[in-house]
Amino acid sequence: MKQFAVIGLGRFGSSIARALSEMNFEVLAIDKDESHVKTMEGIVSQAVVMDATDERSLKELGIQEFDTVIVSMGETIEDSIMITMMLKELGVRQVIVKAQSDLHSRILKKIGADRIILPEREMAERLAQNLASPKIFDFIEVSDTHGIVEMLVPKKFANKTLAELKLRDKYQVSVIAIKRKIPYSKPDGSTDFKEDFTIGPGGADELISGDVLILLGRNDDIAKLKKL
Repeated sequence: MKQFAVIGLGRFGSSIARALSEMNFEVLAIDKDESHVKTMEGIVSQAVVMDATDERSLKELGIQEFDTVIVSMGETIEDSIMITMMLKELGVRQVIVKAQSDLHSRILKKIGADRIILPEREMAERLAQNLASPKIFDFIEVSDTHGIVEMLVPKKFANKTLAELKLRDKYQVSVIAIKRKIPYSKPDGSTDFKEDFTIGPGGADELISGDVLILLGRNDDIAKLKKL
């Protein structure tokens, strides 16, 4: 069974950790904020209060034995860069990092990050799983069997809440985020659109036509959703 560690338990990190646990993966959740860690206790395999910028603590925790480490630091760019560099030096096979800007993303690439995600704007490192399908925009491989995908909301899902859709029960996928284009007025009076993200949405969140779902699931189950 593939092992994952998630460093940084803000909305994005905790959502990823929760979704991986729902897929029955072994997940280690790490944050220096005790309140964040407590919310993950009983959900993930292990939740630890720790400053991940301390290399000795990472070694003692055995972080190098994990197949994939996801770094989702919300505090400072410097911390995520330092942690990413240490993880690669310790020999972690795959390091996936949440970036806060294009500059941050470029730095992470230079120090060896294997995958980079810009959740507030787009899923970075676009890897088309199926160019023939207009419903699938991005795919990031999490393991040989699971991935994170951006998918246009099917028409049959529009105007329904996540609780009504029961995607986890019916399709065995977890919703990590919802991306939506919001209209706004420009200074010249014309209308334009900006992207809005709901990270870690709840059952009461309603989908509308044109929304994009960011999902985590088995590749086989994601393939089934393409057909809707």
